[in-house]
Amino acid sequence: MKRFSPPILVTLATIFLLSGCDGNSLETGASASGNSLKHSPQAQVLNTTLQAPWGMAFLPDGRSLVTEKRGRLLILDPDGRTQTSISGVPLVDPAKQGGLLDVALDPDFSDDPWIYISYSEPGTGSETGLTGTAIARARLVGDQLENLQVIYRQVPKVSGNGHFGSRLVFATDKTLFVTLGERQKKTPAQDLKTSLGKIIRIKRDGSIPEDNPKIPGARPEIWSYGHRNPQGAALRPGTDQLWAAEHGPQGGDEINRITPGSNYGWPLVSYGCNYGDPVGETCRIGGGTHAPAYVEPVSIWVPISIAPSGMTFYTGDRYTGWQGDIFVGALAGRALWRVKLDGDREVEREVLFKNLEERIRNVEQGLDGWLYLLTDSGKLIRVTN
Repeated sequence: MKRFSPPILVTLATIFLLSGCDGNSLETGASASGNSLKHSPQAQVLNTTLQAPWGMAFLPDGRSLVTEKRGRLLILDPDGRTQTSISGVPLVDPAKQGGLLDVALDPDFSDDPWIYISYSEPGTGSETGLTGTAIARARLVGDQLENLQVIYRQVPKVSGNGHFGSRLVFATDKTLFVTLGERQKKTPAQDLKTSLGKIIRIKRDGSIPEDNPKIPGARPEIWSYGHRNPQGAALRPGTDQLWAAEHGPQGGDEINRITPGSNYGWPLVSYGCNYGDPVGETCRIGGGTHAPAYVEPVSIWVPISIAPSGMTFYTGDRYTGWQGDIFVGALAGRALWRVKLDGDREVEREVLFKNLEERIRNVEQGLDGWLYLLTDSGKLIRVTN
C-alpha cells in the first residue's frame, strides 16, 4: 500500500450555456442567456497517481473499485488515496482505446460479492490479432478475484483497437445493460447478426432475458442498435429507462433515451460530418435529421465534438438544483457537462471545469452524495461546493 499527500482544493470558474427549446439546436460555444447556478463547484483532487483510469464503482463500506486501462483493478480507501491491487484480472489488450474498462457491482453484492468487468479481449487461435469487448464476472474476496467467468463476448472479434463502448449498467430487475461500440467498422451497427454497435441486455449469468425485444433476424441479446461508440450510460432515477451518451464522427455527439428494439441511425444518419469534410449543416451524414426512420437524440453537440465519456444522473442533495440532471464527462472537450431535462427534452446545459484542462473519463455519484471524476491523466477528483 502507498499513502499519498493530502487532497488539493482547486476553485474553478464555470461557463454556463443554455440550449434552444427543442433540445437539439445548441451549437457548442453558444452564448449564455442566463445563470441558474446557485453554488460555485470546486475540484478536490484526491489522487494524482492513477494510470489511465476508466471505470469506477463504490463498495458498500465506502471504498471504491477503479479500473486502469493497462489491466490493473484497484481498491481505493474512502479517502481515495490508499490503493490496493486486485489479483485475478483477465488478460486484456490495452492498445489504443482498449484495455480494462468498466466495473460494476452485482445488485446483491452485499450478500454475494460478485463484480462485473468489461475489457478488450485478445483473440486466440484463428482469432489471433483480433479483439472484442468481453464481459466477465468474479467474486471479490479480499484483494483477489475468484471464480472468474466470461459471461459474454462481442460477436465477432475484429481487427483494430477502437470503439469498444463498454459501459455496464444494472436495471432495476437486475438484468445487465452493456454498451458495445461498432469497432470503427460503421456498417455492422445496422447488421443485426452481429453485436457491434449495439446495446445488449443479458442476465447476470450471461443468458438472455425472455422479455428482450423480438427484432426480426436479430441476435436475442440486442436491446437497441445503430450506435457508434456509446461510452456513457445510466438509468434515469425512479425509472428503468436507460440513457446513453455516444461519440459522433466530426461533431454530432449524442445523448439518447434508449428504448427497446429501436434504431439510432449510425452510420446512416448523424448530425456530425465525415472526417475531412468542412463542418456545417450541408455535410451532415444522411442529412442529420434522424426521424422518422431512426430515433432522434435528446442532446447533440455540433459542430465540434466533445467526445462524451462516462455519465450519471444526479440523485443526491449536495448541490442545489442539480437533482435529476445528467452529468457527462468530455474527453476532447476536457470538461464536465450538466444537462437539465424537462421530461425527455433538454432545456438547459452547463459546462463545468473547462479550466481544469483534463480529459474527464468518468463521472460517478459516491455514497456520500458527492460527484467523483476520473481523468485520463490519473486524477481522482471530488466535486464539492
